[in-house]
Amino acid sequence: MDAQESCSARNHTWIAEAIRRLRADANRSADTHLHVFPLPQEWEIQLYLKDESVHPTGSLKHRLARSLFLYGIANGWITETTPVIEASSGSTAVSEAYFAQLLGLRFIAVMPKSTSPEKIELVERYGGECHFTEIPLEIYNEAKRLAEELDGHYMDQFTYAERATDWRGNNNIAESIFEQMLCEPHPIPEWIVVGAGTGGTSATIGRYLRYNRYLTKLAVVDPENSSYYPSWATGATDYTTGMPSRIEGIGRPRVEPSFIPTVIDLMLDVPDAASVAAMRHLERSTGLKAGGSTGTNMWGVWRLIAQMRKTGAKGSIVTLICDGGERYPHTYYDDGWLRQNNLDIAPYEKTIERFLETGSWEAPAN
Repeated sequence: MDAQESCSARNHTWIAEAIRRLRADANRSADTHLHVFPLPQEWEIQLYLKDESVHPTGSLKHRLARSLFLYGIANGWITETTPVIEASSGSTAVSEAYFAQLLGLRFIAVMPKSTSPEKIELVERYGGECHFTEIPLEIYNEAKRLAEELDGHYMDQFTYAERATDWRGNNNIAESIFEQMLCEPHPIPEWIVVGAGTGGTSATIGRYLRYNRYLTKLAVVDPENSSYYPSWATGATDYTTGMPSRIEGIGRPRVEPSFIPTVIDLMLDVPDAASVAAMRHLERSTGLKAGGSTGTNMWGVWRLIAQMRKTGAKGSIVTLICDGGERYPHTYYDDGWLRQNNLDIAPYEKTIERFLETGSWEAPAN
């Protein structure tokens, strides 16, 4: 066997072992809990919260990161010596750092200098490196530059999220939801409610619904400063706000390539104060401490349930707990941070409490 054949054999051996490790992780963490939120029984509406915070890296992005590594390895973009670079200041960077460590690969997360110390610490805990930019929108080009300089692979979650996950099934999040709903009173949900960060989750769920001929509708919630809702509402695919979202994990200053608006039945814009109010209410009412993007989901859920109540519809709704609240002690759970950001959550808390007591929905004037 010559040197070239020997190198090829080693590479195939590494690929086989890498994919085995990734699939083993999938077997260990495939299904996450589906919690029931207590609603008045007479409403005949059930709400389920799929808890993605229980993944090994603590968020919904664990699924995406694993899919991106599988995609990169299967395409031959990632080998045993390839540095992996990502543009992310959030949970995707944490999850990708975990998988890079699992595979013995160098990982660099390109993020703005404003990234929270908690997120930086989590990336570094898994052996990842953090590379900072002055301006948030510089992270894309800087990640590309680093990948070229280091002869590495730019993971590019915002482009590949919608194609790296098998939307037909293969234990994706949509398939998991429907399997867990089989024994419930209304096993086919009226609505599934999610946010959009990369757009990969909504693309996967929307495609899965159509492929399996479910009548379930997909609602996507969007925070302030994000380009997704105005893009969907106006049809302007190049819509940009140039502003970062205060709700970590969702919302983007530009429309990302993985955002597929045509699979979405309804988009709802959600004030940031409403996201925080709903997040905090979730903890008070259930003990489930989640992050701000879960609060955005919950506000959208309340609006949809109110509409179902108004029309007399019965059925179920499913949404996601995207990550745990322990990542946000100095932001969403800090009253001082709320004051600094001029976020008054009290009117939104009153709306939620009044709705759950009376079934009447009266949102505060924005």
